[in-house]
Amino acid sequence: MTIKPLLDRVVLKAEKAEEKTKSGIVLAAAAQEKPQFANVVAVGPGGVVDGKDVVMQINVGDKVLTNNYAGTKVKVDGEEYTIVRQSDILAVVE
Repeated sequence: MTIKPLLDRVVLKAEKAEEKTKSGIVLAAAAQEKPQFANVVAVGPGGVVDGKDVVMQINVGDKVLTNNYAGTKVKVDGEEYTIVRQSDILAVVE
């Protein structure tokens, strides 16, 4: 099954949390920091949102930085994704 976002929405797949510190200490799952970096899996077409024309600035394959609590979490075929509005994306990481 594939996810096709509508309007100005973007589907993200979070990067895995670090399981070890830089010094080599293994972290328990509860102590792992939630990643803010994600990879763009799908992008909506843009269009008129709330009376304003939205042009999509994000592309599939971009690595982006998001707010920790942005978007809606969904699980499809055992994989976890987050669907956010383009305006919830803080930056593209190059």
